[in-house]
Amino acid sequence: MKRTAVIGATTNPSRYAFIAAEMLVEYGIDIVLLGIKKGQVAGQDIQDIRNFPDPGEIHTVTLYLGPANQVPYYDYILSLKPKRIIFNPGTENPEFERMARERDIEVDEACTLVMLRVGLY
Repeated sequence: MKRTAVIGATTNPSRYAFIAAEMLVEYGIDIVLLGIKKGQVAGQDIQDIRNFPDPGEIHTVTLYLGPANQVPYYDYILSLKPKRIIFNPGTENPEFERMARERDIEVDEACTLVMLRVGLY
């Protein structure tokens, strides 16, 4: 199972992070929601990323934070030791991608929703 941290989680149903969280659960993937918004998505609480919670073992990080908003969380995200980080459209970040690759973390510039739908997740 590819336990996934959704970073940038939100309760706004029009946002891709919300749609991705629901779709990941629909596809049977265990998720951890990390963001600055309080609330629940897909029956799970959003944990406040500013507190750097310990989500346990994470296979995949799927990012829904723009590059400027990623900077304060570089070390935290890397400390999760994911096998891969998905940079969804609008989150591409050459600096952070390089940092991840240097730690042997797979980097995908892709859309989580599309990856799920076509069986490439």
